[in-house]
Amino acid sequence: MRTRVYVDGFNLYYGCLKGTAHRWLNVEALCTALLPQNQIDRIRYFTARISARPNDPDQPTRQQTYFRALQTLPTIELHLGHFLTHEINMPDAAAWRAGRYKAVRVVKTEEKGSDVNLATHLLMDAFDDAFDMAVIVSNDSDLKEPISLVRNRFGKGIGILNPQAKVSRALQPLAHFIRPIRVGALAQAQFPQHLRDAVGPFQKPARW
Repeated sequence: MRTRVYVDGFNLYYGCLKGTAHRWLNVEALCTALLPQNQIDRIRYFTARISARPNDPDQPTRQQTYFRALQTLPTIELHLGHFLTHEINMPDAAAWRAGRYKAVRVVKTEEKGSDVNLATHLLMDAFDDAFDMAVIVSNDSDLKEPISLVRNRFGKGIGILNPQAKVSRALQPLAHFIRPIRVGALAQAQFPQHLRDAVGPFQKPARW
């Protein structure tokens, strides 16, 4: 089947990559292994550029190196949102449990744009008849409505590659199939240590 894959980068990262040795992930190799009968012509990868933090100033450099690795893959197309960081008052948890309100000043970071970008491209590709099967790499219930429209309005197949332990109850009835992303599949779909692109050679970051 003509297939397009839509990757929610942050859902993938926090669902099955954070804190593991498998973050140097070749997304194309992973999708090919999990979808051996599908003809994948494009993988849309949705994420946002992160900012340096006082405790990790090199984080954006490592992310950019990973973006370079992804862009060596012919099927990958990156779609970037953005982050908003601001100070807000939030309730103190201990006081809240005790029935009191005590404001604590915190720094809140929010990723903006990825969900909307994914939903927009999913719907536009369906409208353009660019695929027979859309495979969503996410377990985010916020995608329920666009996925429902793609299946019920445009008559397209829906698959989910689930990066989390449990399947969203909102998404489960909309999918023609759901496959877990297991540790073994991640381990087998790693980029090599050293890569080359149009700029020149580069390698996996030391802290990755």
